[in-house]
Amino acid sequence: MIKNVTIIGAGTMGNGIAQVFAMQDFNVTLCDISASSLAKAMTTIGNNLDRMAKKEAISSADVQRSLENIKTNTDLEKSVLDADLIVEAATENIQLKKDIFQKIDSWSPGHCILATNTSSISLTQIAAATKRPEKVIGMHFMNPVPVMKLVEVIRAYSTSDEVCATVMQLSQQLGKIPVEVNDYPGFVANRILMPMINEAIYTLYEGVAGVHEIDTVMKLGMAHPMGPLALADFIGLDVCMSILNIMYQGFGNPKYAPCPLLVNMVTAGKLGRKSGEGFYVYTEGSKDLVVSPKFSK
Repeated sequence: MIKNVTIIGAGTMGNGIAQVFAMQDFNVTLCDISASSLAKAMTTIGNNLDRMAKKEAISSADVQRSLENIKTNTDLEKSVLDADLIVEAATENIQLKKDIFQKIDSWSPGHCILATNTSSISLTQIAAATKRPEKVIGMHFMNPVPVMKLVEVIRAYSTSDEVCATVMQLSQQLGKIPVEVNDYPGFVANRILMPMINEAIYTLYEGVAGVHEIDTVMKLGMAHPMGPLALADFIGLDVCMSILNIMYQGFGNPKYAPCPLLVNMVTAGKLGRKSGEGFYVYTEGSKDLVVSPKFSK
């Protein structure tokens, strides 16, 4: 039975994952090497819960109970000693993830399931860094985690049927809809999404249409809630480029190679919302999408 859950990484995905587990009364330990990141994460979680309470989606008692279900720690070893499930949500870097998994494999209980929130990195490579590859699995939550229903449950080559069934059931317990997929570059979500985003960037790069026009076509013509360029900004252009490179290397197919415009923007530090500018310019407090002067006619 899973009761104690450790989340590694207090960024956007990590704090969202911690929140959804805490709301379902799991004992959550949120671990990060940065104490300031943990404090920021707890503030974000508190604000998210307060907004839900104001909308009467949850009660004030639910807010308090959920916050009390989360403790924070900067010590990785202490954070995993009693864990039944660990969900790693650190930076998308294969060596970093392998290092983390080697450590948590040696420090956590033998029954503990080791999960990663990776959106594209090989689960089988990560599992190979442990002595329990049958207990390694992917739980790819979507951003924003408290809102989005999908969880891609990714089976590594050696993941056991029992572990997969447990994680599928657990995802449903969190109020999510799990979909089981196999371990190939990009899985399903990003294998389909990232080439579309890359093609939208190529369409801009080749002068077929402008930023606003491309996003409007996809929103009104294809019923997408957000245009691909706005979505790329939301995800982070550096993240998009990283995922495309992983698929390019994994499949060896040039169709996955990042558009030169995307590469230049990342090199220039124009990463989207997180940097304040990508295809659009982002001003704190404003909800309006304003096309970057770089792409304005």
